[in-house]
Amino acid sequence: MNFESNLRSLHVTLDRRVAEVRLLGPSKGNAMGPDFWTELPRVFAELDADDDVRAVLLYGSGENFSYGLDLPGMEPVFRPLLQSRGTDARLRSEFRLRIKALQDAVNSVARCSKPVVAAVQGWCIGGGVDVITAADVRIAAPGARFSIREVRVGIVADLGSLQRLPGIIGAGATRQLALTGEDFDAARARELGLVTELADDVVGRGRELCAQIAANPPLVVQGVKQVLNQGSEPAAQAGLDYVQVWNTAFLPSRDFAEASTAFAERRPAVFTGD
Repeated sequence: MNFESNLRSLHVTLDRRVAEVRLLGPSKGNAMGPDFWTELPRVFAELDADDDVRAVLLYGSGENFSYGLDLPGMEPVFRPLLQSRGTDARLRSEFRLRIKALQDAVNSVARCSKPVVAAVQGWCIGGGVDVITAADVRIAAPGARFSIREVRVGIVADLGSLQRLPGIIGAGATRQLALTGEDFDAARARELGLVTELADDVVGRGRELCAQIAANPPLVVQGVKQVLNQGSEPAAQAGLDYVQVWNTAFLPSRDFAEASTAFAERRPAVFTGD
């Protein structure tokens, strides 16, 4: 690996053929700002190409995996389209490409030929769920909490959760969690199959699983991942392409503006369907 020392949102190490990718933030709760969306695909492309890497452990620094999208940090991405009220075709086209770039960052986790184990502690919200659903194995600490929260802030989740979760936890559970935006705990996540096991030392257990994977024949392991992805990723990509167009058309709404204002003012949003 040849990562620059100035990565701001991720810290990467390699030990005994297992790469560890740790989310750093720098926003509170490892929220995913512009640096994250630039650095994640670059890091995973390099891990994919590195023959010394046989497995990847992904986890958050501090007490949480991630609070999800850094709304204040990413506000410049949304501002031009919102200010135009969606009437400018050029801005809509540029916005769709920005969604596509964010999707591709998450896809880099699924696309990486090396298996990825996500170890979740604390909160895993919104974009955090998108990222862990792109991983191959998910484990959690008993105190972990999850939420597909986009619906509560006026957004159709567009980075992978709606496309990958049905294959992991089933369509019914996905619909309930995505339509309510409710929070759920690690025990529920284990019951649904979002995570395969709970561990008090979730990062330590993640290292054990990665070591087990790395001890197996690397080309066979990569073949297992490729075959499994062949059955799921083409359908996921079709859904991602569709939601690009949907959010480009419908995101510049009064409800989204109300959600953003309510978030800044720390009050409940009042939605009108406009």
